[in-house]
Amino acid sequence: MTTPEESTDPAIRVLMMPSDTNAHGTIFGGVILSHLDQAGAVAARRYAPKKFVTVALDKVIFKEPVLVGDLLSFFGTVIRVGRTSLTIRITVYAERFSDPHVRVKVTEADAVFVAVDENRQPIPIRDEVAAP
Repeated sequence: MTTPEESTDPAIRVLMMPSDTNAHGTIFGGVILSHLDQAGAVAARRYAPKKFVTVALDKVIFKEPVLVGDLLSFFGTVIRVGRTSLTIRITVYAERFSDPHVRVKVTEADAVFVAVDENRQPIPIRDEVAAP
């Protein structure tokens, strides 16, 4: 069995629709950014049953255009664990509508999530054990 940070299951999968397009007929970058954030949150939640908030999304570079009808798979991998934060690498692949056997890496980003309590204050990701 794989651990959450090694999962081969996508955090989310999303079909790109005509309403997501810009004037050039490709998908708005902001639509993809929103899904990146959601996928990172899913990966963080898989890692630890905490409430997480996004504090950073680092260096998003769109390598290939995303087209209407593409099915995007967002994979989240935990690459760093701090006391209250997780860094998740989110990798996005598109299965092209024109040929579903073609899978293209369209973008990748690192996102930092912080575990918070009901007052939105940072809390440890792992339960801390009191010293004897």
